Amino acid sequence: MVHQDATRAARTTTMGGVYLVPPMDDEPPGDFIDFVRVRLGDLQMEAARLTGGRGHADEVYPQALIDVAGHWRRLRLRHRLTRRDAAGDFLHQRLVKRAGQWREEQIYEVEVRLLRTPVYHYLGESIALRKAALLESTERRYARPVAEASIAWTHACRRAYWNRVARVAGTFLLLVVALAQALPAVSPY
Repeated sequence: MVHQDATRAARTTTMGGVYLVPPMDDEPPGDFIDFVRVRLGDLQMEAARLTGGRGHADEVYPQALIDVAGHWRRLRLRHRLTRRDAAGDFLHQRLVKRAGQWREEQIYEVEVRLLRTPVYHYLGESIALRKAALLESTERRYARPVAEASIAWTHACRRAYWNRVARVAGTFLLLVVALAQALPAVSPY
């Protein structure tokens, strides 16, 4: 937390101004990572259901996570005020919307069917494979949610940055046009 405050203070002083709404931090907050960790499995299954298979789910659910990351501060505030799961509701809403957009972008009509996951039975399994099921896993369980949260947060930061650049450029353009409109009216001739 101290590191994030120092980073934000350094960014504010180097950019030469104070922000009404400060920009997003470079790293995702811990509560966002926890949110992704809790919801990632269900999110992937729901995306697979909406797109018709796991292969296409990877095209949809990251976009929904990016949308949630971009609105994270507002969703967290709404949760504090209403005590409802605002982030979960928003995630589901954005997932359905992104899946609909994905279906519209497909060249061919997409038939959505719920597929069973195949069950594999290996004949002649070795003793080592049978005993491997008894051993503790060496898989890092929380590496994927942290990676997914970090990727979504990075994309949301980039989107927020370019939105801010567009707002500043639009404001500057409007000021130039307003100045150009006002100058002939002030002209002494």
